[in-house]
Amino acid sequence: MSRLVSVGNPPIQVKLRRSGRSRRLSLRISRTTGDVTLTLPNSVPEQEGIDFLREKELWLRQHLVSMSPVVPVRIGDELPFRGDMLTVRSATGRGVSVSDAGFHVPGDPDRVGVRLQSFLKTTARDHLAVASDKYAKQVGRTVGRITLRDTKSRWGSCTSRGDLMYSWRLIMAPPEVLNYVAAHEVAHLIEMNHSDAFWQVVERIFPDHRRCRDWLRQHGGKLHRYDFGN
Repeated sequence: MSRLVSVGNPPIQVKLRRSGRSRRLSLRISRTTGDVTLTLPNSVPEQEGIDFLREKELWLRQHLVSMSPVVPVRIGDELPFRGDMLTVRSATGRGVSVSDAGFHVPGDPDRVGVRLQSFLKTTARDHLAVASDKYAKQVGRTVGRITLRDTKSRWGSCTSRGDLMYSWRLIMAPPEVLNYVAAHEVAHLIEMNHSDAFWQVVERIFPDHRRCRDWLRQHGGKLHRYDFGN
């Protein structure tokens, strides 16, 4: 008999399977479906298996992402931006801009990825700062320093000092998903855990969190497929 458990944020669904023949923990990822299975010997407590998964979370995420084909960012290709797929187009001028027609990227075509990444980071910082301040006001707190990284293991984090870290790739997700992650991290200003009390804070400031968590679980890994060439 097996059952599903979740590990990390966004959650990775893992099937726990018992085996009377196994002598040690065994973690496998299906190359065809991407399903993750942890096999436990009958003598190993389930909690030990869950602790093992937490230790292997970064390894799991890196392997799940590596299984997706890499998509180089080039002129003529499509790239997600705030939930929509936009075409990358060559343009004149000084800076990158965006319209319904797509991204307009001036300059050397060989540097389109680098220029687009810089644009996405700047835009992500602006939107995440606004969202963080909005939800912080709702819980009566202020946020500290906001930093952006390109992390595969998590979409955001909050320190005990109130500093927030986000993945800049959230700007490629639908706006409500970016807002959810901001609300999630701001909720840690009240509860530095994932207890019921924490989720009550999230529920209060962002009631639609379950749908956004599901989106990240199903589609978030695809945002890491895009290679900006830097």
